Amino acid sequence: MGTAHSAETGTTRGTPLRREKSHFITRYVKPSLSRMSVGLTIKFLGTVADLFLPWILAYMIDKVVPRRHIPLILGWGGVMVFCSAVAVSFNITANRMSAAVARDITRVIRHDLFSKISCLSCAQIDRVTIPSLIARLSSDTYNIHRLLSGMQRMGIRAPILLLGGILMTLSLDPMLTLVMAGILPFTLVVVYLVSRRGIPLYTSLQEAVDTMVRVVRENSAGVKIVKALSKADYERRRFARANEEMTRRERKANIIMGITNPAMFLFLNLGLVAVIIAGAYRVNAGQTQAGAILAFLTYFTIILNATLSITRMFVMYSRGRASGDRIAEILALPEDLRPGLRDHVDNGFHISFENVQFSYTVNPEQRNLLEDINFALKQGETLGILGETGCGKSTILQLLLRFYDTAGGKIRVNGDDIRGIAPAEFYRLFGVAMQKDVLFADTIRENVGFGRELSEDELGRALRFAQAEQFVNDMAEGPDTALSSRGANLSGGQRQRLLIARALAKQPEILILDDSSSALDYRTDAELRRALREHFSSTTTIIVAQRVSSVMQADHIMVLEQGRIIGYGSHRELLANCALYREIGESQMGAAVHTETAGRRASAKTEPVLTPAFSAEAGGTRG
Repeated sequence: MGTAHSAETGTTRGTPLRREKSHFITRYVKPSLSRMSVGLTIKFLGTVADLFLPWILAYMIDKVVPRRHIPLILGWGGVMVFCSAVAVSFNITANRMSAAVARDITRVIRHDLFSKISCLSCAQIDRVTIPSLIARLSSDTYNIHRLLSGMQRMGIRAPILLLGGILMTLSLDPMLTLVMAGILPFTLVVVYLVSRRGIPLYTSLQEAVDTMVRVVRENSAGVKIVKALSKADYERRRFARANEEMTRRERKANIIMGITNPAMFLFLNLGLVAVIIAGAYRVNAGQTQAGAILAFLTYFTIILNATLSITRMFVMYSRGRASGDRIAEILALPEDLRPGLRDHVDNGFHISFENVQFSYTVNPEQRNLLEDINFALKQGETLGILGETGCGKSTILQLLLRFYDTAGGKIRVNGDDIRGIAPAEFYRLFGVAMQKDVLFADTIRENVGFGRELSEDELGRALRFAQAEQFVNDMAEGPDTALSSRGANLSGGQRQRLLIARALAKQPEILILDDSSSALDYRTDAELRRALREHFSSTTTIIVAQRVSSVMQADHIMVLEQGRIIGYGSHRELLANCALYREIGESQMGAAVHTETAGRRASAKTEPVLTPAFSAEAGGTRG
């Protein structure tokens, strides 16, 4: 575990992440370059048509109108109408094309990001956090969409208007152009300095968005407990703090980026005043004409708007670049749990843990959550796991499912080290009902099938064996009844039975039930265990439970305490030899267990606490 984490950290912070960031947009833009080229060409032609309008107007005022030749005036007027029509139609077409390209590129980015998130290991998800992943998939991809769309719409138009306007003014009056050009270095310095500050500020803002999403997500998921404990005011204050922090960061970023507009207006309007004063002197001296001054002022307005558009582009670029870096960070994460070399040992067991150790942290000074976990199960055997909260029961299941990799030791299925089994082959073996599993906003049929094509017989058997058939058939639409998100329109016991039905639907080779019957009454729990014994006798089953009654008929029972096995054996053996198991049994089942315990004590020899049947060192049973 430590090795995997350090490798991930080094990769994401080192060269591969920087490379991913630098090529992130390019990689997704490249397939759409031909469409973008067509759109940019259309935008270029429309912008050039826009640029010619003031020049034609100046020519008409200074050259055509004084001749008082009506057909010539109408002809040049027609040219202006034609240029206006070209400018409008071409710009509209180009804008529609840019919107379509930005939409398609963002859709691919969103798809790839979702696919990558689906493949992340649990350790990677724990590090990035789910709220941050949600924000990157929604808010950050939206910022990328705005960047791509804005750059296509203004990225070609604004520079052409700026440079073309300057060239046109040079053709009209080079001296006035020099007056105007004197202010451009000041505007460029402002744009550079502000944009340099903008990217870190928007990165910080998106981190605040992560926090906001987390608070909203926690509040919506825990809305019932919030209402039950009258903590609405507390949650409002918690949301207000997150909202205020996000507002503060956004205000700071907007203030910094907002400097550009007034600064541009200041410099350009000062330039405009200088141009008007200089132009008045030149007209008075007969060095230029009124039409040229009128066109010059029009071009100056065009240049002013182009410069403001460029500043807006830098704002979009700063925000989009920050979001792009955050998305690239996820896409650059290495495959954390990639298959290794096939390592097979013919040990005769279906599942075996060999000196397994694990910790969720990489701190070498902190002890492992699990230490020296050794056990082995043959095909069709059942293992029950009991222990206090936090002792590592569910963690054993997560290691078996390879949600995390062990820090030491090996886990084998059918003699193969699970790190050498391809995921598609590996996960077909399992049927799983986890402690905090989820039902989706879909029909019961789809929730049980979960993307698998179940026949009516398979669906009916799964519901019957999971003790869910009766309440499902009692519903108005039976298996086609629609469920609310997370199964909110079901009781706790009904939800658990549907989750178990999902796990049983395809006759799994290995069945994992992680505290999945805690909401069932004792009778339903007993009927469920009877169905598992009768119809899944060849399925190897691991049950994590809080109740002794849920595991007392298992072939093996493991008792955990602080990440170590302190008892392993059958129900009767543990009653005689494991104090913690006996204590749990007596507290839950009272006199019945107490009587049995007394009988066991009288007949049992003095023995140490039983240990698991498999020893990695011995390569077989411990006897």
